[in-house]
Amino acid sequence: MTAVRPADRYGRGPDADARADRQLRIAAIVLGALAVLGIGWYGWTSLTGDQVSGQVVAFRAVSDQAMEIHLEVHKGAGTVAVCTLRSQDKEHNEVGRKDVRLAQHAEQVDTVVTVRTTARGETGELVHCGKAAKG
Repeated sequence: MTAVRPADRYGRGPDADARADRQLRIAAIVLGALAVLGIGWYGWTSLTGDQVSGQVVAFRAVSDQAMEIHLEVHKGAGTVAVCTLRSQDKEHNEVGRKDVRLAQHAEQVDTVVTVRTTARGETGELVHCGKAAKG
């Protein structure tokens, strides 16, 4: 009768377990380092990127064909911003939309924009503000 070794009966020996633990530890360290780098990159771009933000200060319907929207935009001094404004009627149907390009070399831009409408607008709102595409 031949002797059966415990490693043959129960699987791998203690050396194989130590090797697997080492490989898992290395993989965890690499993944942890990548996660820290990714979070750092996201934080850096969020803080240093030229952010553009805007808000509607006031709006008023001038006529059945026009809405005046007072817009305030914060941006970097050298940044060109594009903001999309719209007007809606009583039933929340969009009756006017306009893209406004702001190229002033100021960090805060206050402007009044007239949006042409197809019917009397009840609201004037900011849809989006962002950096203008280059080109």
